[in-house]
Amino acid sequence: MRGSFTSVRRLLLASVACVLGAAALTFAVDPLQLFRPSRLIAPFYSDDTRMQNAGLIRSQSFDTAFIGTSLAIHFRQSDIDRALGVRSLKLAMTGSNSRQQSFVLEQAIDRGARRVIWAMDDFSFVDAAGIEADPYLSVDLYRRTAKGIAAYLFNAAMAKESVFALLRSIPPLREPLTRAAPFLPVKFALFDVDDIYALPRDFDVARAYNAETTRAAFAYITDPVRSSFLGEGYGYEAMVRHLERDAVGLTTRHPDVTFDIYFPPYSILQFVAMRDASPATLKIVTDLTALIAQRLTQLPNVRLHDFRAIKAVTHDLNNYGDVIHHSPVIDAMVLKWLASGEYRVDPNKPTASLEELKAQVEAYRVRQP
Repeated sequence: MRGSFTSVRRLLLASVACVLGAAALTFAVDPLQLFRPSRLIAPFYSDDTRMQNAGLIRSQSFDTAFIGTSLAIHFRQSDIDRALGVRSLKLAMTGSNSRQQSFVLEQAIDRGARRVIWAMDDFSFVDAAGIEADPYLSVDLYRRTAKGIAAYLFNAAMAKESVFALLRSIPPLREPLTRAAPFLPVKFALFDVDDIYALPRDFDVARAYNAETTRAAFAYITDPVRSSFLGEGYGYEAMVRHLERDAVGLTTRHPDVTFDIYFPPYSILQFVAMRDASPATLKIVTDLTALIAQRLTQLPNVRLHDFRAIKAVTHDLNNYGDVIHHSPVIDAMVLKWLASGEYRVDPNKPTASLEELKAQVEAYRVRQP
C-alpha cells in the first residue's frame, strides 16, 4: 500500500515538474514575444493574427497601426512604410468586427501608435458578442492578465513551438527546418514579419483575380438559395450602436492620434448584388455609411477617404477575386490615394461620394454570359 502511494506521489511530482518545465521553456523562448523581443533565438511569426497581434504590439517598434478585415490582410508593412513614410504595424484580421478592431487598436495606441490607418468595412459593424465574451480574441492575452499569461505559459502547443524554436536555432538545423516550417504542424513558420498573411511575391495575380471569378462569385451570392446571406447580421440600430462605441468612441478618446479611415474599393457587383437580391441590406449599408461620413468628418483628428466610387477600378472586374476582395495591384493604389488625399471626403459635403456611388449602382447592368 505504502509503495503504491509512493509511486503515485512520484508520478504526480514528475507530472508537475514536466508542466512547470514546459511553462519555464515557453517563458524563456517566448515564441509570441509577449514578454520581450526575441534576440537570442531568431523570431518566427504566425498567420493566426488574432493571437499574433498580441505579441506584435509588445515586440515591434511602430508609430502607425494599420487595421481592417480580409480586405486589408494582404498589405505588406514595407509597402505601407514606403508609400506613407511611416513605421507601420499591420494588425488586420480576417472576418474581424468593429469590437475586435477597436480593442486591438486601443492596445496599439497605448503602446505608442500616433497614427491609425483603418480599412472600414460596413459589415464589420454587424452585431456580435461583446469583447469580454469574444471566443475568438483573448483579451487577457493582450492585457497580459494573470489568466492570460497562465493560458499562454501552460499551453502545450506553445511548449511545442518553443521546442521547435530551440531546434531551429541550432546552426546545422536552421536552414532545413526554416524551409520545412510551412509544411510542419507549427504555427510560427514565417521568418519575416512582413510576410504575415501577405501573398507570396511570385503569386499569380491574374489567375486569382479576374472577371470570370468575380462574375462567378456574383452569380453564387445572388442565387435565390443563398441570397438571404447578403443581409445576415445587418441591423441598422445595432450597427449604429457599434459605430458610436467602436469608431467614434475610439477616435474621440484619442484626440492626439490621427486616424486615416477609408472605405475600401469593393467591386460594383457587391452593391449590385444587394440591389438585385437584398435591397433592404443595400439601404442599411448606404444609410450606415452616410452616417459614418457625417459623424467622422466632423472630428478634427479624422480624415475619411472613400474609394468606392472610383469607376475605373470598381467596374473593372479583373481587379477582383470575388465581389469585394481586390488584387495587390489595388492595394498599391489604395496606399497612393491615402498618401495624396485624392479621395478624401470633404467635411462640407460628406455624402457626395456616396451619392455618386448610389447613381452608379442604380445605372449598372449586369452583363449576362
